[in-house]
Amino acid sequence: MPLYSSLMRTILLFLLSFAIVYTPVSLAVAQGRIAVVRDAEIEGLLLDYARPIFKAAGLSRKGIDIILVNNPSFNAFVDGRRIFMNTGALATAATPNEIIGVIAHESGHLAGGHQQRLREQIARARTLAVVGALAGIGAAAAGSLSGTEGAAAVGGGLAQVAPSVAQRALLSYRRSEEITADRAAIKYLNATGQSAKGMLTTFQRFSQNNVLAGVRANPYEQSHPLPRDRIALLEELAKKSKHYNKKDSASLQRRHDMIRGKIAAYSGGAPAVGRVFRNNPKNVGARYGMAISSYLRGDTRRAMAEIDKLIAGDKNNAYLHEMKGEIYLKARQPAKAASAFAKAVQLDKYKSGILRGRLGFAYVSTGDPSLMKEAIRELRAALTSDPNNFNAYTYLSRAYAKAGDVANAELTQAEGYFRAGKVRDAKRFAARAQQKMKKGTPSWQRANDIVKYKSK
Repeated sequence: MPLYSSLMRTILLFLLSFAIVYTPVSLAVAQGRIAVVRDAEIEGLLLDYARPIFKAAGLSRKGIDIILVNNPSFNAFVDGRRIFMNTGALATAATPNEIIGVIAHESGHLAGGHQQRLREQIARARTLAVVGALAGIGAAAAGSLSGTEGAAAVGGGLAQVAPSVAQRALLSYRRSEEITADRAAIKYLNATGQSAKGMLTTFQRFSQNNVLAGVRANPYEQSHPLPRDRIALLEELAKKSKHYNKKDSASLQRRHDMIRGKIAAYSGGAPAVGRVFRNNPKNVGARYGMAISSYLRGDTRRAMAEIDKLIAGDKNNAYLHEMKGEIYLKARQPAKAASAFAKAVQLDKYKSGILRGRLGFAYVSTGDPSLMKEAIRELRAALTSDPNNFNAYTYLSRAYAKAGDVANAELTQAEGYFRAGKVRDAKRFAARAQQKMKKGTPSWQRANDIVKYKSK
């Protein structure tokens, strides 16, 4: 193992390298490095960004999901059928086109099947490293037995060179792959009538960061082409398009500004919002971010006043009504929160399970037994459309308990634990639920499935 540890380090480094690459997510999740964020507003916007690109890439029927990651760096990566987008990318990108360019690049990786090919390349690199190391050990052993110092030295050299050869072959493959994804992204953007200027802006940002950091890298030791090489290629291809100077629509820019304000507020409060919009403090995103900042620090009166002003200018914005509901919850007025969330659900064209889950939670928070039927209805609908809405399982369990249905309360809690990967807790609650159910019923059978589940 030590003889090719440098190769293994290289594999991990380029898989975790700077921006717009893909990462072994199972490893990152296992190490607790990926914190997923759920937000109906941001998910809806990303869906609108991605749909035309996915269609152009032939991915529209493959069930690709975009997952939001709570990380301040500008990065995105793919794993399986998922594109992971850092909150930092959204907060940094000044225009929708920059994020659309990132999605187009990641779609190039997905459409090109780069993940499977990468796994094959890693397997080949490991094999080459091991074989080279064994050859080196063999030569060293032969030299020692014959008493020839030179042979032993050559053997040691072979053991060191083999991982380096494998490393360079692997990195060369990744560099060509990145260029392929860039070309594919340009193709998708052209097909959807969008500019590649945002992609170009992104790479220029990386190039500037490298210059400021005094980075002078060996191109043969990078998993990505040097930024200047990618910029030159992108600029050439992008400027050939008749869509190069096309700008995002005002409505799309407005939505983008609003999610930037939201992310800034949640990540750093009013100071962060001020930094993002320092050149335009009256921007709707700045106003939205400041309202959220007031809400987060407990100033519900100011937050509500600002949200009401924003609603007056955009009455059909579901997410402004959603935020109004959150403010009412913090002000301990759950009945009014339920009314606001109900309006948000009514206006939501994406039919988000997150919004229905919050409406159900507001009903539960009232403590009114007469509203538990509505709470159960909304929360079950939320989980039907979004089974990974883990908070909704807890809310639904509470609703069943308040309605006096302890068996379903425990089964729901078991289901939530099971989907979250907490199998031991899931089995415990399922066993308790099963004892309260009639044997052979669908609910009893589901509890039994969880109890008897065996991890592979």
